Amino acid sequence: MNRKTNEQLIEQTVTDKGLTYHQKVAGLARLAESQLGVLPITGKIQELRDKGIICDLFEGPAPYRPRYIAPDYATALGGGCTFLDLPQPQDIWDAVTNLFILYHHVPSITSYPVFLGHLDALLEPYVTNRDQAARAIDMFLFQIDRTLQDSFCHANIGPGPGGSEVARLILESTAKQQNPVPNLTIRYSPDKTPDHLARLGVLTSLKTAKPSFANHDLFLEEFQGMGAQDYCIASCYNGLPVGGGSYTLVRLNLKKLAEDCVDLEDFWHRGLPHAVQQQLEYMDMRVDYVVTKSHFFQSSFLYDEGLIKKELFTGMFGIVGLAEAVDLLGQGQFGTDPEADKLGLEIIQVIDRLVGSHKAPHCSFAGGRYLLHAQVGIDVDGGVSPGCRIPIGREPELPEHLIQSAPFHRYFPSGIGDVFAFDPTIAANPDYILDIIKGGFSQGIRYFSAYGADSDVVRITGYLVKRSEIEQLNQGRVCRHDTTVFGRN
Repeated sequence: MNRKTNEQLIEQTVTDKGLTYHQKVAGLARLAESQLGVLPITGKIQELRDKGIICDLFEGPAPYRPRYIAPDYATALGGGCTFLDLPQPQDIWDAVTNLFILYHHVPSITSYPVFLGHLDALLEPYVTNRDQAARAIDMFLFQIDRTLQDSFCHANIGPGPGGSEVARLILESTAKQQNPVPNLTIRYSPDKTPDHLARLGVLTSLKTAKPSFANHDLFLEEFQGMGAQDYCIASCYNGLPVGGGSYTLVRLNLKKLAEDCVDLEDFWHRGLPHAVQQQLEYMDMRVDYVVTKSHFFQSSFLYDEGLIKKELFTGMFGIVGLAEAVDLLGQGQFGTDPEADKLGLEIIQVIDRLVGSHKAPHCSFAGGRYLLHAQVGIDVDGGVSPGCRIPIGREPELPEHLIQSAPFHRYFPSGIGDVFAFDPTIAANPDYILDIIKGGFSQGIRYFSAYGADSDVVRITGYLVKRSEIEQLNQGRVCRHDTTVFGRN
């Protein structure tokens, strides 16, 4: 990229009437970072990047912070924060104020925090009056939407029963406000989550495309087995250890990889192992730069005060476009042909084995291996299905769809999910959807998202947008949420 082109891009950002001031500042920062070429990228890696087979999802050429950070907010509330001079909260108003101040200082790839905490558990100790708590939570969620203008900001509630009253207040406020931020997940356990709370979660999701449901028992067992005390759902639907995060997320576009191979034999013996190895090497250099060159941990109060721990960080090996890869490799149609589904599962199993045998630098979590992630796609993708999903338009009936998806979910502890739209009349029978969730989770489904087909807030893969804001953007008006432009595309 030459200097004239750089100046043109800078001016284009500065003069873009479709961007707010803060969106321009973020865009200019990305342009500044793009001038650096500090990573020792090999010719083999660059070739795959140029072909779109490997993609770093706009992390930039000089990673100076982990992509996703999941602070231990309970520690921050319980002991206060020295760096920010925050005392331990005494009531609900102190608690929501401290949390909001902390959010402002948590970095990520988007510059907004991608994890806002297990809100019901965090706030429950400070509830002494229900009406006052309802007012505080209502104002808190309203302020989050108007200030953290990115629907990759993600809060959790559940599993219960402790914190269930606060969880109810959060769901009631969410349904009333109809805002896309924050994204929200119920960590659902059939044994721990009261049915009345789960039903309210279903009804709320039909109105405002959230919360999604995470298979709490599955996630907790896995993450504790990998060395974490607890897990969270962050960003779109990413499973991460609380108190840690992910240094990087680099994805493998299986559709483009299949297009680059002569046939299935070439895919198995050359294309796939070569691409996986090059992506692992690229992830390694990104992780090493964050830790040893950017000095992120040495300059972060989050690390100094124990809100994050280096040993709880990992990296996410993403994949996208499995369905199209299987279709191209000549084994029938993914999602409708059992032999095609078998090939898809074999591809994921091979990737899992290759990634699992790799020792990642600066990663002691999960035995030093990266975690697989079914990536949802980006706005410039065309004809590429998210992760392991069946292409839109050829999905089977819901029960068959869940049975087809379930075998893939076990390989993706850092995130995989399906999204289902329901006729709004189903609100008269929320137990129908709840039974589907229970059945799916019993079969190994990891994450389930639903929304009403007529709601203003809709789920686009892993994030939320408002139809009304997309229309506003189409009319040439500025939108306050950064993710609206992705939804339009």
